[in-house]
Amino acid sequence: MKIEHVGIMVKNMEESLAFYQNILGLELRNREWLNDKVELAFLFFPEQPSAEVELVYGGPVENEGIVNHLAFRVKNIESELLRLKEAGVKLVDEEPRTILNGTVKIAFFQGPNGEKLELVER
Repeated sequence: MKIEHVGIMVKNMEESLAFYQNILGLELRNREWLNDKVELAFLFFPEQPSAEVELVYGGPVENEGIVNHLAFRVKNIESELLRLKEAGVKLVDEEPRTILNGTVKIAFFQGPNGEKLELVER
């Protein structure tokens, strides 16, 4: 398992993109609307392209916090979900979902303190 990305809730996507790109030096990898309310932007450091910062616009910040979730990259999401389920981990997604035009599979689960965690298979 590796760190995949950290999701950060933002109030203004343009302002946040400018900050993360112009001030911190991240590059934009992908940007898209997940649905009619939520927009995602994935950024990375050229020196570490495998880990991303995901900006999430339009979600309920008051319910989920500013740092929304921690994601882990896996090779086989189905087998990892089965392993977690067998270990008694609370799964939010029993089956993986696909995003980014079907190129990425994701599934959320909870840590022991209710923290939001995600598996990602690219």
